[in-house]
Amino acid sequence: MITLSRATLVGDELDSLVEICLSQPDYWRCSGDQDPESMSRATLEPMLREDAEADGCETVVARDGTGRAVGFAQLLLRHPTDGHPWIGLLLVDGRQGRQGYGRTIVTAIEDRFRAEGATAIRLGVLVVNPEAQQFWEALGYRRIDLRPDRAKGRPTRVMEKRL
Repeated sequence: MITLSRATLVGDELDSLVEICLSQPDYWRCSGDQDPESMSRATLEPMLREDAEADGCETVVARDGTGRAVGFAQLLLRHPTDGHPWIGLLLVDGRQGRQGYGRTIVTAIEDRFRAEGATAIRLGVLVVNPEAQQFWEALGYRRIDLRPDRAKGRPTRVMEKRL
């Protein structure tokens, strides 16, 4: 069982999120947002805080039945242009890969937004990350657009799942 709670970004929780980030060097190489060779708490903490504290955003921590953080997601609760919620980032602890945590976290996020009345969820997948595209397609997300991302202009597939 997975539970989602709003991130506090203090103490052990922050340490866990940093460890999750460090466990996914391939993602960071792909995105270019961090250098996996020099990532540290000092470089990751400001990024995590900025994303969690941005207006209309929320970071949720996924915990297993023992309370251990197994992943986290950064959510945009309502996109300013299309009005849909977006999953901005989903990271699962790389040391816990292939155990279904990603799928379970996404299902919990979908259930939450469905209960709040959302009709769809959107996200962006960098073109240079075909593994992520396959993951999202397996969960029922479909490409609706191809455009540069807003942050850095990187080619991005916009994907959507109707709820």
